[in-house]
Amino acid sequence: MPHFDLPLPELQRYRPASPPPEDFDAFWEKTLTAAREHDLDARFEPVDAPLASVEVFDVTYAGFGGHPVKGWLLLPAGTSEPVPAVVEYIGYGGGRGLPHQRLLWSAAGFAHFIMDTRGQGSGGSVGDTPDPVGAGPAYAGFMTRGIEDPHDYFYRRVFTDAVRAVEAVRAHPLVDAARVAALGDSQGGGIALAVGGLVPDLAAISPNVPFLCDFPRAVTLSPRPPYQEVALYLRAHRGAEERVLRTLSYFDGVHFAARGRAPALFSAALEDETCPPSTVFAAHNSYAGAERSMEVYRFNDHEGGGAFLQDVQLRWLPGHLRN
Repeated sequence: MPHFDLPLPELQRYRPASPPPEDFDAFWEKTLTAAREHDLDARFEPVDAPLASVEVFDVTYAGFGGHPVKGWLLLPAGTSEPVPAVVEYIGYGGGRGLPHQRLLWSAAGFAHFIMDTRGQGSGGSVGDTPDPVGAGPAYAGFMTRGIEDPHDYFYRRVFTDAVRAVEAVRAHPLVDAARVAALGDSQGGGIALAVGGLVPDLAAISPNVPFLCDFPRAVTLSPRPPYQEVALYLRAHRGAEERVLRTLSYFDGVHFAARGRAPALFSAALEDETCPPSTVFAAHNSYAGAERSMEVYRFNDHEGGGAFLQDVQLRWLPGHLRN
């Protein structure tokens, strides 16, 4: 597949022109304040998993609206003192899966929390968290659920769940609450970027080929789902573009990046038509933290760096999570 987006020198300079809504910070402050009116009620139930190297906990905590959200917590076997934690968010359509599917970070010596994504969990990996909130007309998928009002939008609930996931893992006595990182691939990377802008004291973030960035460009450039869901919605709902883009502006990774402070390791793939590289660079180039870096995979599509990127993360992240 050929490169289809801006040349790399232009990507390295690219900044989107769309500003955040004036009440962006107030919107998220009110959203998280409302969520915290519900007791977090983080419960960690031991699981008898056939795994010798980790202890597994089935986690339930209160997310948006007090709704129960599931997750896994994996601790290196024999952990007796608080250890740093990695919170992972899942790609589009997937759920938390089964504990044995995600052993990388516990094998590296960290507590590993995997958040289930509400309403998803039937695409690639299984999930256990319903989304009890209804919405108006939507195109198939999740991108347009409640898209004409930011208060109703699907990702308002998901991003709130994600912030509460950090609070839940910090509540465990064997997690060092001062050393928590957030990461994910694609949708998970976009969620990690949002959490980086909403939780001011994370130790690090690592968004890999992040989704949910630079919406005005992404929905007119990407020929694939999930961004294509928005374009197809607007094809049917003529005249809704202004309302839709206003809603999306409250969830744009570019605006969260401008509020992020933790050290950040990004990655982009220059043949990625799902999350076009310019949208990833838009977030990276807007990132406010003093330490940011970008891994570029010139000949890869949405798989990005894959295991090669994980190797970089395994070498980079300990420097920010170890004492």
